[in-house]
Amino acid sequence: MEEQNQKMKILCLHGFRTSGKFLEKQISKWDPSLFLHHFHLDYPDGLYGAGGKSDIEGIFPPPYFEWFQFDKDFTEYTNLEECISYLCQYITQNGPFHGLLGFSQGATLCALLLGYKAQGKVLKEHPPFKMFVSISGSKFRDPSICEVAYKDKIEVKSVHFIGAKDWLRLPSEELANAFHDPLIIRHPQGHTVPRLDETSTEQLHKWIADILVQSKGDICDGEHDELKNVEETMKIDDEERKPIINNNSMDASEFERSEVKEETPKQNIINPLILSRIVIEFKFGCYGTHVGDDVSIIPLMCVVIIC
Repeated sequence: MEEQNQKMKILCLHGFRTSGKFLEKQISKWDPSLFLHHFHLDYPDGLYGAGGKSDIEGIFPPPYFEWFQFDKDFTEYTNLEECISYLCQYITQNGPFHGLLGFSQGATLCALLLGYKAQGKVLKEHPPFKMFVSISGSKFRDPSICEVAYKDKIEVKSVHFIGAKDWLRLPSEELANAFHDPLIIRHPQGHTVPRLDETSTEQLHKWIADILVQSKGDICDGEHDELKNVEETMKIDDEERKPIINNNSMDASEFERSEVKEETPKQNIINPLILSRIVIEFKFGCYGTHVGDDVSIIPLMCVVIIC
């Protein structure tokens, strides 16, 4: 418990009609040195039980939850204000939290909270959030929400995972543009928490290391020595760590870059004209001494090998 109190806390919000435990399982696919070694991750369940079929039925056991409800155009929302009030109360009672992480509906909510806080609408007494991890997140489309939450660039360090096959790819791009200097990590997968290839893992390592270094003044003195060398401790020797790569986590160009390309050794190439002259001169010598065919072949092979 003491170790958890020393770690920076991140609130993690799951996707629509899933659960906190499911998001925890999804994040466990990532290298533990990314988050688990440095942060205490809190995975609450949504405020409401699933109002319909879940996409993870048969994949992960129930119960399933949702944070709020919405229409097919994602412009009208039910229970959104109640959800925001619940999360603000949860953050106040269980915080302070140093950062937010979310997938899909959870990421969309996290970004809304950050935008509202920046405009002084919620969590006025809570310390500023230092980081945000968005996986397949998007912006709300109600103009009355957008005019407040996304009025200005959100000044929180953020990383956005955007899948090439994600049906929310374009909305995820729009959400990233709502933040100041976002880090965008692209992957070839769909609407999911992606497995990370070696390049993405290293990008995330550096991003987290920068946050830890910048935040060291707010962490207890017992961790200062560790943070002085945080960049060094987070660097893992390639020979000691196998990259976490899924068969579908690399496109062709990334795979080509990841291959070890061995230099082809240079070979001695005999000029055909010189070789022909050597063989002709050698044969002339052989016939001049009347050497038999069987014997003449042996010195001929020697000439070729020596050359």
